[in-house]
Amino acid sequence: MPLVEHLRELRNRLAKGMLAITVVSVVVAFYSQNLMSFLSHPVPRCTGGLGESTGGSCAVIAYTDLLSPFTTTVKVCFMAGVVLSSPVWLYQLWAFIAPGLHRNERKYTYGFVAAAVPLFLAGAWLAYTILPISMRVLLGITPDGSANILPMDKVLDFIVRMILIFGGAFELPLLLVMLNFAGVVTGRRMAGWWRGVVMGVFVFGAVATPTTDPFGMIALAGPIVVLYFIAVGIALLNDRRRERADEAAELDDDEASPLDHRPEPITGPERLTAAVPEQGRQTEALPPGRHEGYDDVT
Repeated sequence: MPLVEHLRELRNRLAKGMLAITVVSVVVAFYSQNLMSFLSHPVPRCTGGLGESTGGSCAVIAYTDLLSPFTTTVKVCFMAGVVLSSPVWLYQLWAFIAPGLHRNERKYTYGFVAAAVPLFLAGAWLAYTILPISMRVLLGITPDGSANILPMDKVLDFIVRMILIFGGAFELPLLLVMLNFAGVVTGRRMAGWWRGVVMGVFVFGAVATPTTDPFGMIALAGPIVVLYFIAVGIALLNDRRRERADEAAELDDDEASPLDHRPEPITGPERLTAAVPEQGRQTEALPPGRHEGYDDVT
């Protein structure tokens, strides 16, 4: 397919993906209030208004300007449209890339995608679960006599950012497994990195979670460390499988095949006589230099 045809196919598939996002976003707009209530649920609300929010670990969610309700609703609907229509635009992207992949590459891609989706969802669920505790800790720092008035758009940005951080962090072990299957890194090398990885994961958990308590850091770093050691185990098993496959092949790609220099026995005269056709033996008068129908050269 020429370059122009590739660009035309890419344009058509992008158009289909954008159309799916638009349609789903419009449908989600009818349920925008329920969706915004679901996303803002981790925020501890003050039931009595600003009077009870002074010095307590609760807040009042408010809109700070005239266009804030509209822009926030549009942002939430678009975000939901991208997430809910992901099977459509991911399929369009895969249909554009798949013809250029080999059969084994497609098999690995199916496996990695099948593992990436539940890992991301597990990270997002964990983030949404610990958000109420994290927000209570952050709001508990409020000095006495002060009120917590949180803009709705800032609250949604914070929640979405935490979900993306947790979901993306859960993909790190899968990335290491992909590098191992590609032959970039071995399982033994990954196992030798465990001290630095554990330290780096806990530092990342402390930076990524804005809470001052160790609960959020451990909630993020603990599962990632467990997934890392699972990835190391998978990489070691894959290395062992690759070694067995190389032993079965007996030769490396750059190794020459051994030659057999042992001499073989030469066929004796009696075997040549046995191999002579019967019509040659029936010849009575043979010219000089010929024996049973064959000359000296033969």
